[in-house]
Amino acid sequence: MALAESVDREANRALRARFDEVYGQYRRLRSGLDELQTRLTELRVTERSDDGQVTATVGARGELIDVELSAAVFRDRDAKALSRKVTTTVRRATAAAAAATQELVAGYLPAGSGSADFLRSGDFGALLGRADAAVQGEGERRG
Repeated sequence: MALAESVDREANRALRARFDEVYGQYRRLRSGLDELQTRLTELRVTERSDDGQVTATVGARGELIDVELSAAVFRDRDAKALSRKVTTTVRRATAAAAAATQELVAGYLPAGSGSADFLRSGDFGALLGRADAAVQGEGERRG
């Protein structure tokens, strides 16, 4: 009986230590969410066209905040070229904002997590990797 009690105590200690570790990770993640939300709200990315005539600023979700045109764009009087230039500049700003947002959010996720890998790569396999491995392992045990 003493051996069983000793084993139970050791198992309980191990479980408690694991719980404390996971709970600590959760608390760090939770406390960082307010900071993350503030940083995402304040995130602005500005890109300029190659010739500097168009400047676009977007937020963390890629929402267009501002477009500025230099006076030089009116000398050309080429509406189609200006439209392409604005579109290209906004797209570059949006891509840069997406990358900045991904990097910022990934910094608040546990290292090596599928979620962090998914944010960096966009690969759903990274997001579902652990679930896939668990299902595959379960299938092998049954087979």
